[in-house]
Amino acid sequence: MSFDRNRRRFGIAASLTLVAILAGCQVRPLYSETSGAVGQRLTTVGFDAPSNRIEQVVRNNLIFLATGGAGEAKNPLYDVKLSAKSTASSILDITSDDQTTSETHVPIPGRVEVTVDYTLTRMSDQKVLKSATRTLVAQIDVSGQAFARLRAIRDGENRAAKEAAEFIRGEITIVLSHEPPPQLQPQAQPKPVAWRK
Repeated sequence: MSFDRNRRRFGIAASLTLVAILAGCQVRPLYSETSGAVGQRLTTVGFDAPSNRIEQVVRNNLIFLATGGAGEAKNPLYDVKLSAKSTASSILDITSDDQTTSETHVPIPGRVEVTVDYTLTRMSDQKVLKSATRTLVAQIDVSGQAFARLRAIRDGENRAAKEAAEFIRGEITIVLSHEPPPQLQPQAQPKPVAWRK
């Protein structure tokens, strides 16, 4: 009898402990609009002009992710400088990729590595808020045909650049969530239409 009572008390205590732990959790979505209007802050980020194709792909993806497809920020409060490069290599240790693939007609597994350095700066006081490097890898099949090989490398670069942009957007979002809300210009109210009889 006392064993059942102790077991019941233990079950109640464990349930209350679990409820207390779950009540203490402050989990919320990272990109939640209610968490300080992070989405609105992202629309105030400008991205510098690219100097190569990889930077262009990363920048285009970042602009789309930051504004939801609305285009570049008109009066940015923050600036992001990007520097990106890529390298392609074979996974297998083969001395002559061209001869091997052309003779066997079997693509060789390869990899494309995209490295992006970026710096987020607050434009009002030129303070650097975040500076980091992201390296992403995309797996590819390297063909013996020159055009197919170039196309596979470019597709791998695009995939890795898109993934890098998603990581960078997340990191910028975290930094901006600690910034004070931006002072955006109020939208002009439309003038009332005068009705005529």
